[in-house]
Amino acid sequence: MNKIILLITLIFSSFSAQASNLINDERIKDQINCFSSIYENYDSWRGFMEMKYKKRSKSKEALSDQLSWFDSMFGEEEFNKYKKNLSCKAFTYQVDGNDVHGYVVKPKKSAKKLPVLVYNRGGNGPFGSVQFGSMMHNLFPIANEGFVIIGSQYRGSQYPGTRAKNVMHDEFGGKDVKDVTELLDYIPKIEGADPQRIGMYGFSRGGMQTHLALKQVKNVKAIATIAGSTDLLQELNFRPAMEKVYTHRIPDYETNKVTELEKRSVINWVNELSSNVPILLLHGEDDKRISANSSVELADALAKKNIPHKLVIYSKDDHDLTKNKDKANKELVNWFNMYL
Repeated sequence: MNKIILLITLIFSSFSAQASNLINDERIKDQINCFSSIYENYDSWRGFMEMKYKKRSKSKEALSDQLSWFDSMFGEEEFNKYKKNLSCKAFTYQVDGNDVHGYVVKPKKSAKKLPVLVYNRGGNGPFGSVQFGSMMHNLFPIANEGFVIIGSQYRGSQYPGTRAKNVMHDEFGGKDVKDVTELLDYIPKIEGADPQRIGMYGFSRGGMQTHLALKQVKNVKAIATIAGSTDLLQELNFRPAMEKVYTHRIPDYETNKVTELEKRSVINWVNELSSNVPILLLHGEDDKRISANSSVELADALAKKNIPHKLVIYSKDDHDLTKNKDKANKELVNWFNMYL
């Protein structure tokens, strides 16, 4: 009798663990709820941020400004809405035998299977990794419109500052592109996801990742880039400081600079792009990190090759599209609803 009870308990426990996962694949490890720890409720998150701001604020006025900014970016009403409507998990998966961190966000309730968007973040290494705040600001509004979103933090993002030989490193559009393409294998295992309707979009460096990933996969139906770089060599004239990132991240950069940058620049291989994958290009006119001309020039090249696309330049806006965030989100939602 005791053995039967134990067996039932083990089966129930296993089922409960599986049911709590968003990706039902044994290769996925450590699926942790995004709305946990300090993010379990709004007050604990805001309280944590207040303590953090206090440590670096030199005056009460500076602290007040920081908190005012936080409140304008992340309201309690929005937080509670997303916590009620969305499921979100951070997870670990393996690429080339090494652990890579990822995340998945999806509506809790849906009468039918939902289209999937692979999101490619900006930054490099740990800088620009997707934290809860960036999820709430950038991903939750899109997922809440009826999309499953899955993304990678890219290899090495969990090891800031290390150059250990046994750790895979972000190569800024090199082997790390596999961190993106590997995610597509897990899409059929996401609860409520439609593996026949996959889109991909990326911000900043993630725009480059998106184009590079599409050279390796064939089941993505539409893409979008936000402030994407299309010609890394030309961009050095616009922002010379990126040379430090390239030197640090790209293997053999000092001896093969032009070759490595051209490999990562979609403007050099527009001929290889599929006419069956429409491209949305969003960019701020006053972007100080990546010139808006990057998107303009790519749009011109796409037009010459009759590749379906749409270019939106937001007047007097910055790299993050701060002034037009809601409009940009609507463009993304409408674009992927149209083609997925």
